[in-house]
Amino acid sequence: MTLEIHQFPCLSDNYGYLLHDPDSGQTTCIDTPDADEYLRQAKLKGWTITAIWNTHWHPDHAGGNAAIKDATGCTIHGPAEVGEHFPLDHVLANGDRAQLGSHTAQVIDVSGHTMGHIAYHLPDSTLAFVGDSLFALGCGRMFEGTAPQFWDSLTRLKSLPADTTLYCAHEYTKANAAFALHADPGNDALMDYVQEIETKRAAGEWTVPFPLGRELATNPFLRADDPDMQARWGGELPHETFAALRAAKDSF
Repeated sequence: MTLEIHQFPCLSDNYGYLLHDPDSGQTTCIDTPDADEYLRQAKLKGWTITAIWNTHWHPDHAGGNAAIKDATGCTIHGPAEVGEHFPLDHVLANGDRAQLGSHTAQVIDVSGHTMGHIAYHLPDSTLAFVGDSLFALGCGRMFEGTAPQFWDSLTRLKSLPADTTLYCAHEYTKANAAFALHADPGNDALMDYVQEIETKRAAGEWTVPFPLGRELATNPFLRADDPDMQARWGGELPHETFAALRAAKDSF
């Protein structure tokens, strides 16, 4: 049977995710921004939380670890940086795997937002949970990493199959769209995407998840290796163009 994904809003703009394997009955939390809401949603679904997969250490991603573990006895998996701030049972790094029943998630280094940020790619289900490394039409702020590091991380995500469905952690798309239009004017695919976003948000609908293929054509941060973007934003190397875009977004 295929995996079931239960998505729900929590905190001010986070999305929570419960990933459930019907065959084994196992359920993992993707990050833990709001322990009470995760426990409530799991109860509503009739699912027992057996694991937590953290993407990075920020409190709106790992702050609920202790409470959920206390309530369920689950095991907590994530990058080493999580253990410096919150409970962590098993350290994961690039190339490792996380298991949910018979389903395997491949761990990808997507550092840059934080030094240890990871993503979980489930190739058999054509989906990935990317935390704050990549958003629809955006990417995370570069709080801890460097531009070459962050660009390398985005390159790893760019290399996933284009039909991969991406689940990020926040509903930032409308604000990201405004900057994307500023960064990449004249991109017809982007303008069509922005119109769809406006329609969805006006109707109170979510813009997450989203297909990687569309981001490859429209997300300015993923297009930092495009000659037109390099000509517009400067930089002989993609990470230099990425740095210029990230700095511009920070002050936009």
